[in-house]
Amino acid sequence: MYSNKKHRIFGLDFVRALAIIMVLCSHSTLLLFPNTHHIVITIFQFFGTIGVDLFFVLSGFLIGGLLLKEINQDCLSFKQLFHFWIRRWFRTLPNYFLVLIINIILFYVFYNEIIDGVGLFFVFLQNFSSPHPNFFTEAWSLSIEEYAYIIGPFLVFLLSISFKRINKQLVFMGITGFIVLVTALLRYKFHLGHYSQVNQDWSKLVRKVVVYRIDSIYYGFIGAYMAFHFNLYWRKYKVQAFALGLFIFFGMHGVIFMKSIQPETTSLFFNVFYLPLISISLLLLFPVLSSWNSKVVLSKTITNISLWSYSLYLINYSIVLLSIQYFIDVELESSSIKFIILIGFWAISFILSFLLYKFYEKPLTKYREASFIVKYF
Repeated sequence: MYSNKKHRIFGLDFVRALAIIMVLCSHSTLLLFPNTHHIVITIFQFFGTIGVDLFFVLSGFLIGGLLLKEINQDCLSFKQLFHFWIRRWFRTLPNYFLVLIINIILFYVFYNEIIDGVGLFFVFLQNFSSPHPNFFTEAWSLSIEEYAYIIGPFLVFLLSISFKRINKQLVFMGITGFIVLVTALLRYKFHLGHYSQVNQDWSKLVRKVVVYRIDSIYYGFIGAYMAFHFNLYWRKYKVQAFALGLFIFFGMHGVIFMKSIQPETTSLFFNVFYLPLISISLLLLFPVLSSWNSKVVLSKTITNISLWSYSLYLINYSIVLLSIQYFIDVELESSSIKFIILIGFWAISFILSFLLYKFYEKPLTKYREASFIVKYF
């Protein structure tokens, strides 16, 4: 599914490519307009937030679909579950650990120190229930994904073997709904204890913490279930769903903009409802996107960016952008020099990501398919 271009869905490749481009656009504002506040810049910075949410929903949709296929074979066992995890970890962990180690080395070279608690990054606990440290900041989203793919599938497996006659498909949806509900309750509990303290740090305190965001993956699971079991309706009403998703997304943010709604003034909305509404609005776009197989202009480029997206996500900020900022005080440069630096940021990010994908990520993915571990399990 990952590397075989013949079986790729172009619409989902487009989502990946769009998501990473939005993240790069957001980070670009730190080079072109550092410490500048303007509505247009704010919108571009917001692109990064939505890009990550797109990754969450897409990842949940794809991985949830794979889990449903395993369940549909009615042979769910710990061997199958471990096989599921092994395939997932072969896809995500090698790149993550490599880039993490590079970040540790760069931080030591630049600042002659190693951050406290760096060991937590190796087990994705650095932001499990507290704000993410100011180091390798991209890792916050990977922690959410990794725990989502451990907790949900394990609970499905546990209930399936405990109640052998139970419908495993309903277990899948029951566990998904349960995790979504528990996450909402945890955010509400946070709200009750912090409603008067939430300010510009809301993103660190809520949006980037595993226990408050893990549900974002499971909205993708819901989409996978709908596409798997209600495919007729999934396709029949895809245009209406797409329109509703756009209406919710732009309508909600239009009201936020016009009313100047902020986390410190409307904390209940932001703490409990805002993030799920983003996930739902994005999920409603997927009936159209998941059935989009026709190619467009630059379709090959879009597919390639999709293939490199994970490497791009890991590399572009902590390794490329922060290194540029370490050696160059961008704020003191002229507009033309800033523009040249921006081009360099994009070029270096893409070149390094291509190399990482071609010579590290792709070979490991091929090894995953041929590995004796995968064959055995």
